[in-house]
Amino acid sequence: MTAATGFFRREEVATALELLDDSLAGDPDYRFLGAYAGDELLGYACWGPTPGTEGTYDLYWIVVDPAWQGKGVGTLLLRAVEAKLVAEDCRLIVVETSSRAGYAPTRGFYERRGYAPAARVPGYYAPDDDLIVYLKDLTHGALARAAP
Repeated sequence: MTAATGFFRREEVATALELLDDSLAGDPDYRFLGAYAGDELLGYACWGPTPGTEGTYDLYWIVVDPAWQGKGVGTLLLRAVEAKLVAEDCRLIVVETSSRAGYAPTRGFYERRGYAPAARVPGYYAPDDDLIVYLKDLTHGALARAAP
């Protein structure tokens, strides 16, 4: 499914499979959630705690089968992950994505759901492909109020 989206490079697909293997082997740092219609997997999300932080989590992947994109599956997965993280007293969700034109729908997806662009690292993925970091404060603004 990850490869079928056409978004991810071969190395990224391999990384997604590696994280799934780690999760299935009991690694608590990588958590997965699937969205299903009966027995059919429509999409999945992967997230985990950010090492060295208190209450910060990385959302590594939201992948939706191309036949189900634009039908609310990604939003369902994102909201379910957010609900789980709120229940675990998560303070902050971090999402990293690409600046490539093909990722414009992905960036818009996060922005429409309350994720704010926080950083841009030029040439991070490739000379013409920047890293864009999005954040979502799950403390209802307490993080911003606590900043000096």
